[in-house]
Amino acid sequence: MQLIIGLIIPFIGTTLGSAMVFLMKNKINKNVEKLLSGFAAGVMIAASIWSLLIPSINMSEEQGKVAWIPATIGFLFGITFLLVLDSLIPHLHLNNNKPEGIKAKLKNETMMVLAVTLHNIPEGMAMGVTLAGALIGNVGITITGAIVLAVGIAIQNFPEGAIISMPLKAEGVSKGKAFLYGTLSGIVEPIGTVITILITNVVVPILPYLLSFAAGAMIYVVVEELIPESQAGEHSNIGTIGVAIGFAIMMILDVALG
Repeated sequence: MQLIIGLIIPFIGTTLGSAMVFLMKNKINKNVEKLLSGFAAGVMIAASIWSLLIPSINMSEEQGKVAWIPATIGFLFGITFLLVLDSLIPHLHLNNNKPEGIKAKLKNETMMVLAVTLHNIPEGMAMGVTLAGALIGNVGITITGAIVLAVGIAIQNFPEGAIISMPLKAEGVSKGKAFLYGTLSGIVEPIGTVITILITNVVVPILPYLLSFAAGAMIYVVVEELIPESQAGEHSNIGTIGVAIGFAIMMILDVALG
């Protein structure tokens, strides 16, 4: 039951955010977009530290390893993994007319969905490795901590869902299709979670590497996409405020409940 909850909670966040397309008449205000992007970045930074890197370091110590080695190696490989995906998958970022990745004849809305889907891959990995650690037991990760991470990811998925569905509607896509595209962008998370759980159950000794790998992948998304989006143009301080709020909320959740 707890595993199912961990799988569903982040997806619910994306779905609810995408549903904003039915409640809001016009496209999202630019300043609100900055705030939401910054908020998502703050949540992901805090989750990377308290839910992934610190448990990775603690677990390495318990296994008698040099604590910083698995954390560093996994982190750098996570960065590299997302860098490769970012270079290969055709996608289009918010407020950007130039697609990235391999050239492909895809509609703009499809590439926008792929951009958010790319963001969600590390989150699915993070959930998978954390839930796997909690289910294995004796590795310093509790099921409560895994659920807290799920809630944190759901919180930052809410603005991501809105950020994908609302611009699609503004480009002329119907509300139903915009909602569907926004929701589908989050389906990669439960899929990634299940795959990661299956892998982790087989290779428990490398769990510290997998935790830090997920952290590196998440930080890549923050630095490459979310922070630049929150700081673009005027009133960049709004994005900074969003980062601070998101970071503080996720830190409180993780420390108080995890």
